Amino acid sequence: MCICFLAGPGAERAGQTTTAGACTYTYDAQGSSGTFAVDAPTGDLPTGTQAETISTSAGDIGITLDYTGPGACAADSFATLASQSFFDSTLCHRLTTSDGLKVLQCGDPSATGSGGPGYSFPTAVAGSETYGRGVLAMANAGDGTDGSQFFLVYGDSQLDPAYTVFGTIDEAGLGVLDQVAALGTADGSQDGQPATAVTIAGVTPAG
Repeated sequence: MCICFLAGPGAERAGQTTTAGACTYTYDAQGSSGTFAVDAPTGDLPTGTQAETISTSAGDIGITLDYTGPGACAADSFATLASQSFFDSTLCHRLTTSDGLKVLQCGDPSATGSGGPGYSFPTAVAGSETYGRGVLAMANAGDGTDGSQFFLVYGDSQLDPAYTVFGTIDEAGLGVLDQVAALGTADGSQDGQPATAVTIAGVTPAG
């Protein structure tokens, strides 16, 4: 099973890199954002954890970004994109409900499965990752193609350790995901658009 997206078109800044601490972000052909209206992180990498709220049409999903583990660069990218309103008014385009894969996938501005921020960064895994209920992780199109798409795990999922884990979901947020999952997909399959559209209004620091 794959938590992936299709590669999108290129743009003017393709090949340029920017750094934030030990993180390297490369503008490339992944993204759908041809004018690169958003920028990758360029400041110092934060430390510790940071609580954020993903406000959606289905309810608020509380998350904690983790800057202490391998997913620190992903956490920094997510927070930086959120601060630029990148996720505002975007749809969570994919819900899976099979026994081995229970996730809601978001972060694609095109809602097609091919969109991104116009830059990518290395997948960061230790090789021992598991994707149980409450995990927040990056979707990708293969190793080294992390961008803006992420998935929220509402039930234990059987995935290879190939996706950057960068945070956790709180209990209230999991309740929201459970309600979305209970309604299934729009076409009745185990993998498709949610039956009830889940639109992200914004992502903001909690507290």
